[in-house]
Amino acid sequence: MAQVVAVIASTHHPFYYRASTAVGDERPPFADEWVAKIERFRETLTRARPDVLVMVGSDHFHQLWLDNMPQFLVGKAPVYDANWYNEEREFGLPRLRLEGHEELSSHILRGGLDSGFDLAFSNELRIDHSITCPIITLRPEADLPIVPIYTNIFAPPLPQPKRFVELGRTIRELVEGWPSDQRVAIIGTGHLSLELGGPRQFGPHGPDPDFDRRAVEWIANGDLEGCLGEVTLDSLHLPGNATHGFMDFMLMMGVAGQGVRADHVDSLDLFHTMEAYFTWYPEGAPA
Repeated sequence: MAQVVAVIASTHHPFYYRASTAVGDERPPFADEWVAKIERFRETLTRARPDVLVMVGSDHFHQLWLDNMPQFLVGKAPVYDANWYNEEREFGLPRLRLEGHEELSSHILRGGLDSGFDLAFSNELRIDHSITCPIITLRPEADLPIVPIYTNIFAPPLPQPKRFVELGRTIRELVEGWPSDQRVAIIGTGHLSLELGGPRQFGPHGPDPDFDRRAVEWIANGDLEGCLGEVTLDSLHLPGNATHGFMDFMLMMGVAGQGVRADHVDSLDLFHTMEAYFTWYPEGAPA
């Protein structure tokens, strides 16, 4: 059966690529520290030696819109184009063409349906920075096939937080039940407190540092019980108007497992947001 060799959760700031490649006067003062943290984070994936990446993210109203908004969607295309024009224009993100893994996509889709998740799928999915930014930070060679899984964190009615956790557990079970000798890393990206277009958008840190502190503790300690006891669809409005992206972190906590402490934990306060990075090794840290 397939091995889950790494479980990884991170934020996906689209400005990292431009900040990390800028030189001279255009290089922001926080770039060197950010790059150093990302390079340490990247090594946690490299050490796991994955063959394929299952990537969990959320479409930012690029391909999915209010005329057809699935709650959970599995990409099952042979290749995926990225990014979108506005991401290239605003953030300088490069165009990418990523190989898909149709066999694993089909396995997750079939198994998810049989496990009680009415998953949507797409054979013509174009992906955005929620998936490409983690590839840029964790695997800039972009040389591994991917299985993209999109969640709805933007367009109400949203799934309940516990449903994200349940899907995370199911994804882990399905990958481990895949009849293959492939080494699989499951990577998901979300937000901590985040405000977009509101009065708390720009500041020296995220709009709710207390929520960010508690969120990092929940994730780092695998405290699903404590997290589910406090986080609701209504409560996520309070730390910032885009904080529902935290449910993708909760999904990854479901993948990692109740009470499982992360092997790598790091964070960085940037303008308007806290960046956070977590890695678990289900079979123990690689040598």
